[in-house]
Amino acid sequence: MTDATRNILVVAHALRENTVEGARRVVAAVHEAGLQPVLPGDDPELAAVLGDLDTAVLGEGGVDVTDIEVAIVLGGDGTILRAAELVRAASVPILGVNMGHVGFLAELEADDIDEAIGRALARDYEIHERMTLSVEVRDAQDAVVYRTWALNEATVEKASRERMLEVMIEIDGRPLSSFGCDGVVVATPTGSTAYNFSAGGPVVWPSVQALCLVPLSAHALFARPVVLGPETSVSIDVLERNQGRAVLWSDGRRSHDLPPGARVVVRRSTRPVRLARLHPSVFTDRLVRKFQLPVAGWRGATEATP
Repeated sequence: MTDATRNILVVAHALRENTVEGARRVVAAVHEAGLQPVLPGDDPELAAVLGDLDTAVLGEGGVDVTDIEVAIVLGGDGTILRAAELVRAASVPILGVNMGHVGFLAELEADDIDEAIGRALARDYEIHERMTLSVEVRDAQDAVVYRTWALNEATVEKASRERMLEVMIEIDGRPLSSFGCDGVVVATPTGSTAYNFSAGGPVVWPSVQALCLVPLSAHALFARPVVLGPETSVSIDVLERNQGRAVLWSDGRRSHDLPPGARVVVRRSTRPVRLARLHPSVFTDRLVRKFQLPVAGWRGATEATP
């Protein structure tokens, strides 16, 4: 790809003043570098607030996702998850600038936006691949009726607040346990600090390849979070005896109704999400910073033993 055809996707939360202003700065810098800024074709709100700028559009009739070099994303984790939906199929790297609250997926904070722009345009970043989930729904006759994916987690939840959800958990083709619950979360290491964390699941370092299985408010003696190998196949059966329906959520963004008798199968996907990183990543420091963990009394790093 020549500089004349370098396309930079800009994804931003259109309803926040700071992210819109940040998007304007990114578009201006891309133009100044002689490159082409591109906006999502399915975001009329962002197009409206940036309508006075000279930009191309991603999608049908515009720039194909395979021609995007990098996506610069301004917002919180939700905005980055949306960007992942747009570019994952083409393995486009995502550089996130956190302009939300916790922002675990973002590489930089809002004060570092100029560095993010400059280094992204200079191609001065490393690529870190994050494991994703492949999710399929099978009906009572075992026919696949829906497929999707997730970066953080896939969750099977009860659709009616007043009713318990009855499920059966199967691991690698063998039954593990059945119980009543509010739902079940299957999370990646990336998602271990999201819904998994709120549900009492373990925090898993991004370098670890694993799945987390976390029952939600389960009525069972054995209802603890379970850490599984990366090649494990997890099946969650919505039992026929349920009086109501369940719902599958992927990253809290995409949903699919589950009638009694449905089975949700979750596996590691062969297609990761690629995150652009500008600095060596120390996950311990990220945890301390994002959760404001107390570290008073630390006496310094332990020297390596020869």
